[in-house]
Amino acid sequence: MAPDQAAGLRRRRAQQSPPCIHCFFDAAGSVVRLAQALHRRGVSSLLIDARGRVFSDSPTRSLFDCRQQLERGQLHRLPMPFGDGWYAPGIRGDEPALKAIVRGYDCVVFDARPDAPDWIPLPGTAQAVVLEVNPTNASSVQGYTLLKTLAHSGMSFSIGLLGDAAACDHLQVACKKFLDPAFNRAVYSVAREDDAFAALAVRMANEETRLTARYKRENTESMALKHGG
Repeated sequence: MAPDQAAGLRRRRAQQSPPCIHCFFDAAGSVVRLAQALHRRGVSSLLIDARGRVFSDSPTRSLFDCRQQLERGQLHRLPMPFGDGWYAPGIRGDEPALKAIVRGYDCVVFDARPDAPDWIPLPGTAQAVVLEVNPTNASSVQGYTLLKTLAHSGMSFSIGLLGDAAACDHLQVACKKFLDPAFNRAVYSVAREDDAFAALAVRMANEETRLTARYKRENTESMALKHGG
């Protein structure tokens, strides 16, 4: 059994939430390509269409909106070759009922908006971010703003960059110049890989155990500090 599949089985048996991947892509098809690449690595995903653009043309729709589905504990899942899809425009990562529902998957993939003012990651799980950077000043500024927000959040993230290689390089230089070194060590680029999505999938599948272990360690340390231990 592949190491990533074994890690997923251990996590599900322990009733732990799966790692969450937040995708900030220009095109809706990119998040599907990442989910497909993860599937080829043996990782099943729940792709959450938080922007309402990936599954907007789906012929089947639920009578209930995404929050009503959560309240009922019955998601209207769309079977996909890579796992499942869920049309949930406007859903937030901190929805209370979401954590229990996603435990049956190896990972959760969010199609998120970089300019969302109320973006909050799914609590209680390891976090990864994938950011597309294009050769425009607006894209670089938006990307740096997002990374700065993550750096000041107090949470741990694995952060992958893809898109224009030079733009990714410039963004990494800006992060190294202005953001904390510990945060910068979590930022990497796959922009020069022949298949950026395959490279991301390999890295994320191999990092599942490490990300989860790091989250658990830091959460334990945070609780100890909170209780004066």
